[in-house]
Amino acid sequence: MFKRTFRRILLCLFLLTAAGFAVATSSIAQEVKAEPRAQIVVPVPFGHTEEMIIWSVAFSPDGRTALSASEDQTVKLWDVASGREIRTLTGHSDDVTSVAFSPDERAALSGSGDKTIKLWDLASGRELRTFTGHSGKVWSVAFSPDGRSVLSGGEGNTLKLWDVASGRELRTFKGHSDALRSVAFSPDGHTVLSGSDDNTIKLWDVASGRELRTFTGHSGWSSRLHFRRTGAP
Repeated sequence: MFKRTFRRILLCLFLLTAAGFAVATSSIAQEVKAEPRAQIVVPVPFGHTEEMIIWSVAFSPDGRTALSASEDQTVKLWDVASGREIRTLTGHSDDVTSVAFSPDERAALSGSGDKTIKLWDLASGRELRTFTGHSGKVWSVAFSPDGRSVLSGGEGNTLKLWDVASGRELRTFKGHSDALRSVAFSPDGHTVLSGSDDNTIKLWDVASGRELRTFTGHSGWSSRLHFRRTGAP
């Protein structure tokens, strides 16, 4: 059974593993918790600076490790089974607001209030590249399914596509009237989604940068977007 935690939860991610569902939550407190559906609860200990918000958490594709991003300007890599902190990634000069694993799990992305996105080597903790070009805080980052490009959104009302190998900005998608809070690639990498403080979600064509559709109906901003594969539960 899940433990009940009376704290303000900022983000919640679910993972389907062989043992059942697992959940990772980030909160205004300084801990990240990973709790399987079974009665055995695997706690992830305190690790970020006290009184600093954890803005984002992410599972690795295989579910064995997790990332957390904090107001304390760091990213932490965790072992899910033991709750052990594996590594701390430092280099941002403001809140780290979003994290993502690469498809091959060898690298991580982080977006920050310092207006940059950073690419990290997870084996060494080394900073590989910094992507610059946003005019404000970066709220969301994502890898393409093939790991060759990166998507980012934030203040400045724009969505940006980047080349991982060179760090070059490939395209800027314009159409939102307020800050972007969430971004996502489709499973085939041909389209992307963006959610904004303007209460809309937009679908874009990656190759042309053309806006394909606007989804309306929310009364507030979208904190998380996700594509579902055809036939997936």
